[in-house]
Amino acid sequence: MNGSLGKILLVDDDENICEVIDLYLKSSGFDTRIVHDGKKAQEEFIEYNPDIVLLDVMIPMIDGIDVLKWIRKEGQTPVIMLTAKGDTFDKVLALELGADDYVVKPFEPKELIARIKAVMRRYSSDNSGKEILHYNQIVIDSNSYSVVYKGKEVKMPPKEFELLYYLASNKNKVFTREQLLCEVWGYDYPGDSRTVDVHIKRVREKVNGGENWSLETVWGVGYKFEVK
Repeated sequence: MNGSLGKILLVDDDENICEVIDLYLKSSGFDTRIVHDGKKAQEEFIEYNPDIVLLDVMIPMIDGIDVLKWIRKEGQTPVIMLTAKGDTFDKVLALELGADDYVVKPFEPKELIARIKAVMRRYSSDNSGKEILHYNQIVIDSNSYSVVYKGKEVKMPPKEFELLYYLASNKNKVFTREQLLCEVWGYDYPGDSRTVDVHIKRVREKVNGGENWSLETVWGVGYKFEVK
């Protein structure tokens, strides 16, 4: 990170907003680069290799959702979506596609900085020394953030992995959505309980159970990793 808190690629076609965000990012200790369309975002992403991407949904050339899909094919760099839309569908879609957070304009720059730092803490947290969990047909290794399911490695963004690991390491215990937000995302995470539902759905699409375990919904309460 070359002495800075990290490299941030800001993708937004509103130059005024970019200037304000850029000022706050740099004063907070981040390095930044700014682009105004999706095609340039892809080029700069490869050249700059950012630690996190701030990505507006409505940008020219290639829209933000398609850029997000492309970034997820390239790897697991954290992405925070920026948008003027407050539509729930857009938020859920972005999370399902692998966004780490979602900020609706207008927002306070200090709030954005807090969101950025929260996401980066989750990605950089030290997980060494934790155990490797073994259940039928699945191995969950928190040291390497890897999941092997039915003999094949399954790629998961960090929050999906952390959610699965937390539930599996507390087998048969039921957690509410609010408890999972606190334990997996952190007490300072400003999201809502739908975030948990989206990530549970994504985990289930990748690992849908073994002979003696399953990821269960406890209706009216929350979720548990059930071992029979």
